[in-house]
Amino acid sequence: MSEDTWLAARLIPTSGINGAEEQERRATSAVLAVMSAVREFGRALTQPLGAPAGPVQTFIEVPFKLGDKQLFPDGLIRVSRGQRQWTALVEVKTGSNELRADQVEAYLEIAREHSFDALITISNEIPPVAGQHPTPIDKRKLRKVSLYHLPWTEILTQAVMQKEYRGVADPDQAWVLGELIRYLEHPRSGAMEFSDMGPAWVGVRDGVAAGTVRAGDTAVAEVAGRFDALTRYACLRLGRRLGAEVTPALSRRDVAEPALRTQALAGQLSATGAMTGGIKIPGAVGAMQVTADLRAGQIICHVDVEAPKSGKPTTRVNWLVRQLKDAPENTRLEAFVMHGRGEGTAGLLRQVREDPSTLISDPTRELRAFRVAMHAPAGAKRGSGRGAFIDSVLTAVDNFYEQVIQNLKPWMPAPPRLRTAEDVQPVEPVSPSLVSTAISSQDGTTTVTTDVDRRKSDEPQVPAEPVHVGAAPQSESDDV
Repeated sequence: MSEDTWLAARLIPTSGINGAEEQERRATSAVLAVMSAVREFGRALTQPLGAPAGPVQTFIEVPFKLGDKQLFPDGLIRVSRGQRQWTALVEVKTGSNELRADQVEAYLEIAREHSFDALITISNEIPPVAGQHPTPIDKRKLRKVSLYHLPWTEILTQAVMQKEYRGVADPDQAWVLGELIRYLEHPRSGAMEFSDMGPAWVGVRDGVAAGTVRAGDTAVAEVAGRFDALTRYACLRLGRRLGAEVTPALSRRDVAEPALRTQALAGQLSATGAMTGGIKIPGAVGAMQVTADLRAGQIICHVDVEAPKSGKPTTRVNWLVRQLKDAPENTRLEAFVMHGRGEGTAGLLRQVREDPSTLISDPTRELRAFRVAMHAPAGAKRGSGRGAFIDSVLTAVDNFYEQVIQNLKPWMPAPPRLRTAEDVQPVEPVSPSLVSTAISSQDGTTTVTTDVDRRKSDEPQVPAEPVHVGAAPQSESDDV
């Protein structure tokens, strides 16, 4: 038998998983065990939740009594530092299983009775906004216990970033973390990626084409929320590849009130047939805007770039074109003038390369900013795979970042140069005795002759008495 068919032994095997219960138990034990074994990984997950910096202890299926019921939360995390202890219960779902409100509220009650700090839920559900929980919960149960949600994608992202970019001090611990990454990336682990636009997708998609959708429809709000969740998933996925904290570009109001964000997105979808989300990438020239136009069947990614503050209009256009050497020729460029309103002058990259004046409508007006945009066909299917909407969005985001954004740098003015002897124009001195080779800040400037200077030049010049350098001035006592 060929060795190619042999399976390598893994610390966390995926073989032998029979059913959702076994899948859930194995995923819970694997994540919690690695959190306690790899100090950096445990700290990366617990620090944002308010835990102190200290050793992490983890347990699974800890029994608790709630009234006359015996309940078994999937796990428990305890972090100790000095006299302080931070304790959190853990509830885990894998595959397509969703969190149940009654179960979450029961565990919140247990945490309150035992003075625990938090309840952490883990599932494949991705809330549209970070910090929002995917399950509606009675707010009164959150008065003394905090509720946090970690999508499996976010846990995988943190694991990859810690191992590949931030680093793990101990090589053996780094190997253990790598085994967890291998396990979570396997399809049988139950830690699925974003793969479904929801049951309302097909009806809303067809309604947009027919012009029958309305902002108040429940299905429209559901699709709008799934699109924001897809945007957040795209951020986690791109951040995992870049080793950077990529986040959705949301206003403070959107973060504080996610319902208003969903309502505004539903209004945009019903009015224009499109949905727009932003992606903020550290160090990028600007935020990437992703628009899914369901009516036109296109995914449009664009970024706005400030134009240089100096130079001719064509010089500023060429500055942008030189940075787009890897961009496709059908990339759309748009130029906006200072104090201008409405749309700017637009052209395709291949046209602007041949003639930069394509983007210049009035050479006397100063350019303020550029917009670089790429279009791609949008998939129509609800799930993932070829011809699916989710994959078309993810592919468009990756291509636009690789071909456009990562090559763009903001304009920086040239630093001022120091003056040298060659830069100074020689000036004829007034008197040969005052000749100096030292550079002055006034060298090379134009001399202005006044009427007083002309009268003084007509008067007879009295030779000045020689001054002996270093000699003390004479006083009256010296004559005596």
